[in-house]
This record gives sequence, C-alpha cells and structure tokens, in this order.
Amino acid sequence: MIKQISVFLENKSGRLIRVAQALGENDINIRGLSIADTSDFGILRMIVDQPDKAIEVLKGSGIMATVTEVIAMEVPDTPGGLAEVLTYMEEAGINIEYLYSFIEKPTTHAIIMMRVERINDALEVLKKNNVPIVGGDRIYSF
Repeated sequence: MIKQISVFLENKSGRLIRVAQALGENDINIRGLSIADTSDFGILRMIVDQPDKAIEVLKGSGIMATVTEVIAMEVPDTPGGLAEVLTYMEEAGINIEYLYSFIEKPTTHAIIMMRVERINDALEVLKKNNVPIVGGDRIYSF
C-alpha cells in the first residue's frame, strides 16, 4: 500500500503554494496529486517521495495534513482497461471512494491510485484477478 498525504486547504489565495514551498524547501518531491474542492475548501491529495518526512514538515508548518493508505495498481493503457478493474471491485461489492492516475514513462500501463472502503478485500480481489499492485519502492522513486 502507498502512503498518500491529504491536506485540508481553505479556498484562499496562497494556500496551495504554502504547501508546495514547505515541501520544496525540505527536498520533498511531489510525485502525483489531485485536488477536490468546494467554494470554501479543498482537499489536496499527494503522493510524495518521502511521506513520513512530508507529514512532519507540513504539521511543523501549521498545515493540517494526514496520511491515508491507498492502493497503486497497473491498469492496461488501452480502451476499457480501467473498466475491467472497476468491474472486479463492483462484483466484490467494494466501494471506491476516489481514484486518480499517476504517470510513469515509458509505459504500456496506467498507474491508478485508488482509495477503497475495504482495502484488504480490494487487494485480494486485485490479486485474484492478476492486477499488478505497485509498491512504495517504485512509486516513491519515480
């Protein structure tokens, strides 16, 4: 499983740059990110190369941050590749809370980060269906 950093951000100018600067000043590289927002706030979800250090840095900077475990998996980079994997989750009754893609070059597969309600069950379903799970060593070192 992969450690994802989630940061609560007020929807105000300068909030995102504060996070990026704190990480950059501490030699922490952002590998992938996603932002979901409303009119008042946003949730920044990031994969970084040093997640434990990133949490310390962000909290030390007064930034509200948490660690969440997500699954990283390889999905064929072809039409319907993601749909096939999502079908496995649906058939097992596993709810996907959110997902986002992660780019690796060169590739014949897309890497998808997925947060699910029953992570261990989801891992079993993926293994049973021969969906490659990507570990932290590979993700953090891109």
